[in-house]
Amino acid sequence: MMKRSRYVKLKQDIIFITLIVSVLPLIFLGGMIYYQFAEVLEERIESHALNLAISHRNAVEVFLRERTAILSTIVDTHTFAYLNNTRNLSNIFKVINRRADGLGLVDIGVIDSGGNQTVYIGPYELSGYNYFQQPWFGEVMAKGRYISNVYMGYRQLPHFIIAVRGYDEGHSWILRATIDSDVFNRLVRTGQFGKRGDAFIINKDGYFQTYPRFDGAILGKSDLDPGLFLEDTSIIEIKANGSARYYAGSWLKNRDWLLVISQEAGEEVAGLRSTLNKEIFTIIVACVAIIIATFVTSNMSIRRLEAADKEVDELNAQLIQSDKMAALGKMAAGIAHEINNPLAVIGEKAGWMRDLLADENFRESENFQEYTRSIEKIEEHVERARKITHNMLGFARRMEPRLDDVDINMIITQTIELLKNHARINNIDIRTDLQSDLPVIASDQSQLQQVLLNLVNNAIDAIGKDGTIAIRTLAANRMLEVHVKDSGPGIPIEQQRRIFDPFYTTKPPGKGTGLGLSISYGIVQGMGGTITFNSKKDQGTVFVVKLPVKIPAKK
Repeated sequence: MMKRSRYVKLKQDIIFITLIVSVLPLIFLGGMIYYQFAEVLEERIESHALNLAISHRNAVEVFLRERTAILSTIVDTHTFAYLNNTRNLSNIFKVINRRADGLGLVDIGVIDSGGNQTVYIGPYELSGYNYFQQPWFGEVMAKGRYISNVYMGYRQLPHFIIAVRGYDEGHSWILRATIDSDVFNRLVRTGQFGKRGDAFIINKDGYFQTYPRFDGAILGKSDLDPGLFLEDTSIIEIKANGSARYYAGSWLKNRDWLLVISQEAGEEVAGLRSTLNKEIFTIIVACVAIIIATFVTSNMSIRRLEAADKEVDELNAQLIQSDKMAALGKMAAGIAHEINNPLAVIGEKAGWMRDLLADENFRESENFQEYTRSIEKIEEHVERARKITHNMLGFARRMEPRLDDVDINMIITQTIELLKNHARINNIDIRTDLQSDLPVIASDQSQLQQVLLNLVNNAIDAIGKDGTIAIRTLAANRMLEVHVKDSGPGIPIEQQRRIFDPFYTTKPPGKGTGLGLSISYGIVQGMGGTITFNSKKDQGTVFVVKLPVKIPAKK
């Protein structure tokens, strides 16, 4: 009970410390990530809006420069007299509209120095109109080129013009073209992004030059003050009704027009809220996972500590058993010594009897063959008893192996004969694949049989019931190999490194001493060989014994 209470207290301490060390930093980290993400998001919105404003300002300027360049090229390459001809101007207008798809020119006209439109090509009846009083007429004559604001004009539709001054034979004249407002508006609207984004142009007085997406109308007054945009490209944030909207403005046309890209912060903040909710959910899941993992790992650790304590207790019990086995070994040595003496006498007398059989009188006896077989049996069993005492002495003290002429296949057959009943009771089939031409080697037959008995017996115990043991022999690289494979559950990975340790066993308490594989390992090493194994979960285990091929000395 005292040990148990210590384990409970240790478990509580582990859980508390682990949760403090793991959960609090996770929550702090979540807060820092959210704060930094909010800053990065704000920077991203501003950067995206500014980049969009700059790129669309450039697109609008290219749009205006291209059309201005076309008109300038016509003026520079043709005389007033040529362009003042309706047919000639019409042909030029058709060519430039055909060659430049989407140019967006609605009409074109030639205006003399008095402001009279002498030639007009377009859908309206504007030929003969006088533009001398229009504000843009004086601008063109003074500056040479002019792009107007959007205005209604004679046609009573919002439009703007591009006009270029020409000079021919001492007289100034103007080539003027009207830009299709739909084409221009589509170009500006490509700057809109998101469900609540907008893109429009206002002039320096704050009047819309293109159609806004939401509030306002073209040529209407905008609520946005252009004076807030002091630099060529800048961004401002305006908060109203609990929400914020970003306005990125970029000046163009010599600061006469302001291209505005606007985006409601709430649309992007919705993504931030979604991210926040996901982050909170992730942190909660992580905290729950940490708590579960903490309880599981603490339970595992405590169980392992308890198992380690139990293992120490078992090791102490095994050490006591080892002392008993040592005492038993000494007793076995005494018994072996006492048995060896009568065995020597029996062997000597059997030899004397064999010598007597050589006499002619005994050869003529009708029981001569029976006598001979009996003496052979006596000598065989005397030799067997000597090997048993030899093994008993080997249990008590380390002994050098005896060299016999060993047929490994015969030892395997004998071993199977000893264990076949035990295997049959458990419905275990022992199969063999023995190479027939294996050489006879010089080794210790009894100790090899002990190794094979240990391996086959362990295989039977590992299978339990209903399985197969496969034994195979072969010769390779001047080594004899014996493979013993079982169809058992395999040896757990954590136990494999200790499988040859003395007193270590995977069997239930009372079922094994943990000495079999350790002794087998020592025997095989003493013979100059190796013993290895390969085991996989649910695929069984195979032990491989390799012995050097030593040719027996001639006798």
